[in-house]
Amino acid sequence: MYDAVTVIVTNFQTPDILGTAVHSFREFYPNVQMLIVDNGSKDGSRKKIEELQARDNNTAALFIEKNIFHGPAMHRAMHEVKTDFAFFLDSDTETHRGEFLEVMVKKIEEEKKLYAIGRLNHVNKRGFPSESGTPVVQSPYMMLRRELYLLFPQFEHHGMPTLKNFSAAQQCGYFVHDFPVQDYIAHRGRGTASRFGYGLGMRGKIDYLLNKVGL
Repeated sequence: MYDAVTVIVTNFQTPDILGTAVHSFREFYPNVQMLIVDNGSKDGSRKKIEELQARDNNTAALFIEKNIFHGPAMHRAMHEVKTDFAFFLDSDTETHRGEFLEVMVKKIEEEKKLYAIGRLNHVNKRGFPSESGTPVVQSPYMMLRRELYLLFPQFEHHGMPTLKNFSAAQQCGYFVHDFPVQDYIAHRGRGTASRFGYGLGMRGKIDYLLNKVGL
């Protein structure tokens, strides 16, 4: 199992909570490959990431020169990893118990048409919650089949950066699967976006307004 998955953690100027995310995950999975992506931080993040790397031989780092935002940084990471599966872990998470990776890897290995696994929700074409919308796996703690990811539209800078990718995969006959990963990992929701925003500018405001009027 450990050779099949790489854990990807993206950081932008939140070295304090990044340490919690990595240390709590490592309590249960010290031998899983991990890639920490720094998205152009200009604070003390590099020092923190280098400290985390020094703790074991299973942690690599990718330093992006400037902030390209979360979705594109996730895309860059998918071109760096070589394992069959990638597990995305947000920097504002805390892992409370293990044995979830084993279950998720086993499920995705057994189901060849399974593209992604994790906590599901449904969103409309603008990425807002909708019971009748497209099922997507929530990105703070999701597992993907890496080889398939490269066939579909890349993650983008958007309020729902995975939407086009997941939609294309399902149009091609692949599916996503619900797994209660939130029972193992707490997503605090107080990370990068709460401190620095989403950086969507006018586009984000227009999407919000159009969604409000049902367009």
